[in-house]
Amino acid sequence: MGSVAVDASTRSTGTGGVGPLLRHWRERAGLSQLELALRADSSARHISFVETGRTRPSPEMVLRLAEHLDVPVRERNALLLAAGHAPHYPETPVDDPSLAALRGGLERMLTAYEPYPALVVNGRYEVLAANRGIAAFLEGTAEHLLRPPLNAMRLTLHPDGLAPRIRNFLEWREHLLEQMRRQLAPLRSAPLRELYEEVTAYPLPEGGAERHGAEGPFALPMVIEHRGHVLSFFSTITTFNTPMDVTVSELAMETFVPADPETAALLPELIG
Repeated sequence: MGSVAVDASTRSTGTGGVGPLLRHWRERAGLSQLELALRADSSARHISFVETGRTRPSPEMVLRLAEHLDVPVRERNALLLAAGHAPHYPETPVDDPSLAALRGGLERMLTAYEPYPALVVNGRYEVLAANRGIAAFLEGTAEHLLRPPLNAMRLTLHPDGLAPRIRNFLEWREHLLEQMRRQLAPLRSAPLRELYEEVTAYPLPEGGAERHGAEGPFALPMVIEHRGHVLSFFSTITTFNTPMDVTVSELAMETFVPADPETAALLPELIG
């Protein structure tokens, strides 16, 4: 299980104000100063002055550049702060009354996906909500992994969790760890780094050193044993388009779709 979200402790690095940070994001995007200027309706000279600290960009310019550089919402606030401006995006707790409609919508989506397993995680991979499909898969999981807050990475990769039942564990483990590495590459997050180091240090379950070569026609499936059956799932992840809140930007819904007819036929019986 996993997501492409970022946790609440993410902080940008760099010294000398906003200039080096913007240069970092521009270079990560593989753009020249001229290319960025053309996209942002500016000039290469102005971009150069911003990056070297000769010009202090306005809040509008910071947000415009961040938009064209595909900077995550939380990091856009960090860029604004580095430029001496107030954050633009609020960070509302997920249990705040103002997000009641959001929570209700997510719950309805989770229920609608049944019997397919589905869950919602935040940027720390904490499980905020899950449907009966996920609950059924957690049967037999060690109690210490079920204490809140549940963490999707720990549940999946810990030898007391789902790991011993995942037939293609090495392949699925590599997929999840690479997902975390991609997330860590552009962002500095101490809790996420600590989680990554924790889960990479877990011992492999018995037989975990074997590769099973489970492949799908277009994506890597997760092949898992459940109640004497072998089930195969493709994983899909849904995030919010153009989020205007840091919390919302870091939410992700992961759904496990049957990868073969046998799994699709067995799910109603196993989950129901």
